[in-house]
Amino acid sequence: MTLSDRLAAVFEFDAHDTDLRTEVVAGITTFLTMSYIVVVNPAILVAAIDTGAGDAATLQMLAVVTALSAGAATLVMAFYANRPFGLAPGMGLNAFFAFTVVGAMGVPWQTALAAIVVEGVLFILLTLVGAREYVINLFPEPVKFAVGAALGLFLALIGLEKTFIVISDPSTLLTLGAVASDPVAIISVLGLFLTFGLYVRGVTGSIVVGILVTSVLGWGAAALGYTSPHDSVPLAPSLPAPTWDITPLVGAFLAGFRDLDALAFTLVVLTFFFVDFLETAGTLTGVGQIGGFLDENGDLPDMDKPLMADAVGTTVGGMLGTSTVTTYVESATGIEEGGRTGMTALVVALGFFAAVAFVPLAAAIPQYASHIALVVVAVLMLGNVSDVDWHDPTHAVPAGLTVIVMPFTYSIAYGIAAGVITYPVMKAFAGEWDDVHVGQWVLALLFAGYFVLRTGGYLTSV
Repeated sequence: MTLSDRLAAVFEFDAHDTDLRTEVVAGITTFLTMSYIVVVNPAILVAAIDTGAGDAATLQMLAVVTALSAGAATLVMAFYANRPFGLAPGMGLNAFFAFTVVGAMGVPWQTALAAIVVEGVLFILLTLVGAREYVINLFPEPVKFAVGAALGLFLALIGLEKTFIVISDPSTLLTLGAVASDPVAIISVLGLFLTFGLYVRGVTGSIVVGILVTSVLGWGAAALGYTSPHDSVPLAPSLPAPTWDITPLVGAFLAGFRDLDALAFTLVVLTFFFVDFLETAGTLTGVGQIGGFLDENGDLPDMDKPLMADAVGTTVGGMLGTSTVTTYVESATGIEEGGRTGMTALVVALGFFAAVAFVPLAAAIPQYASHIALVVVAVLMLGNVSDVDWHDPTHAVPAGLTVIVMPFTYSIAYGIAAGVITYPVMKAFAGEWDDVHVGQWVLALLFAGYFVLRTGGYLTSV
């Protein structure tokens, strides 16, 4: 039996109507789209983590543990869950770690890592007894069907901002960037149109080709003397001297259990818990919808397995020294390329492990080049909203709020919570009490409490 045949048997290619070439292309696509996290996550966390070795060395350490934690979690996803989903330290969760927990609350970074490990262990236990999957299956049907489109808009906003096609504005919050004068925006627009064009032509690996061509354009422009007006986003990233010593980070969470403030620690654990819970649920449902994995009730079969991969990844990540690991919406890029099995995830995991050996080269692909893929996928994901029963106002309202709130609050968690809270309330107004499970009322109350906790100033006032 050849290696190809063995992989086909392990990942059940025939049952998922796929093949090795498609899965590899999908894995490469997802990895390239996610690879920015190896650079971005350290850039965020370095503001909070002081290893005593200096920012440059700490950045390198964080890049290594980011890649290792992403690779380990995605490996579990590949072989245990057999799903084409990639995992890595989550955006938003890393910012909460750095700027709220460590920055505003003054919690030592080691203690914040301890909270992440505790959260991960809780998730493992809840997943083992099926409680986590049970709760996710309680999510209202219109919210499940709206999540894909909501994630699409969220991705579009991230992608357009990171490519400077859309920029912040003090009057209108957002406005069109300098797409006729900013080299980064110009190259991004060209790369975006090229990628869309290749997709329309039905070119296999169109997103990968678009990312690579955009990178080449950036490096070429830099060679011709053009420069980026954005200090943090060069046209052609430089390659720093490498370091792989992560000793100051590995096991640092153990020191975080000393001299704990019980209230602050509990609030931090609960916040990490809820945000990760909501983002994972939304991401799995959204990308599951893209891949056609959901059943007739909008549920992802055997969800406990990808949830376990997420839980293990979070625990391992905290032990290594990085923020919460979660399933990535960028997995949708590989799914759009045809990825249907854990083989796609295996390629993603191998990509992250390979990145450890070439940590300085992780920045070889410019940030803007990888982010054009998010805009492409966002457009494709919008079609998922057609599954919502828009003629039923008790479905239209929670689905619509999910789609609206997620991008406008820049939070997957807030978007899902808005839909979960609204659904039973709308059913009650319509007199359709019997359509609401008691567990959905409990979820609504819990998420309402979550909104109070996160927006009422309780965390920052501890």
